[in-house]
Amino acid sequence: MAQPVRPSITLESYQVLLHPLVTEKGTHLSERHNAYTFAVSPMATKSDIKRAVEEMWSVRVVGVRTQNRKGKPRRHRFKLGHTIAWKKAIVELNPEDRISFF
Repeated sequence: MAQPVRPSITLESYQVLLHPLVTEKGTHLSERHNAYTFAVSPMATKSDIKRAVEEMWSVRVVGVRTQNRKGKPRRHRFKLGHTIAWKKAIVELNPEDRISFF
């Protein structure tokens, strides 16, 4: 089986992480399991995400899980369209480290 071809573009840390996702479920994950959720660039890999979080907040990352979220169909008056597809990352930190967004 051939390995997928990765583009030769290297993303900077500020290009990998787009914004944190502050939701009820995300807050629960951060308080109980020390895991934080981010919207990330669709081209970012798990190693890119790990490097970016460690570099931006000086923390130790234990694991990264990613999800590709499909855009939902939407209608505006008589036109049909879709919201954009995006990538979500759940980053689990070392139990001694924390990230404070506020």
